[in-house]
Amino acid sequence: MNFDNLFSSAKQLWAIFGPSPFGIVSDLWVLLGLYWIVSALQQKRVSKREALFGRLGHLAAFGLGAFLIFSRNDHFGPLGTRFVRESIWTSVAGVVLTAAGIALAMWARFHLGANWSGIVSIRQQHELIRTGPYTWMRHPIYSGILLGMAGTMLVVGEVRALIGFAAIATASYAKARKEESWLNREFGANFETHRKHTGMFLPRFS
Repeated sequence: MNFDNLFSSAKQLWAIFGPSPFGIVSDLWVLLGLYWIVSALQQKRVSKREALFGRLGHLAAFGLGAFLIFSRNDHFGPLGTRFVRESIWTSVAGVVLTAAGIALAMWARFHLGANWSGIVSIRQQHELIRTGPYTWMRHPIYSGILLGMAGTMLVVGEVRALIGFAAIATASYAKARKEESWLNREFGANFETHRKHTGMFLPRFS
């Protein structure tokens, strides 16, 4: 039995007895959402926050990216062209990356605790977190989300998912830069020290 026949047989068995790779990654994102909701029940009061107008660009780009990646609409035209060959190995890699990214985001969210905010803001008695993944990265929640989205992009395997990932990555970078500006004003030299010893999205061991 050659590889193509083996893949075809495995795909048929998976379709009959197993959940779809897209279903698995979708469930993982739902799990992250539930964890976020529970974690948000305890937060510090906001001292100052970004105006609504300043958030619209980020929200629009992230929303567009999520739509392109997660939509089950089959009428995307050229954007529905596959950029990677559909295979069990691609699906497995995508699921693993999604799970790893979501685990990283949850780990980072745990360490951020009551200091977390979905918008750019400074909370009362705000702390500069330097534990857990924040030891090596300044924005490990974004790192985890981007890693997870990259995995989901592989599972989808279409050009639209590539564009969606690019939109989310751009939005995350812009928001991270704005957050760093606010943190620099709030914590001054302490944040500069933290910045010199950490990477933005990728770990820096120094």
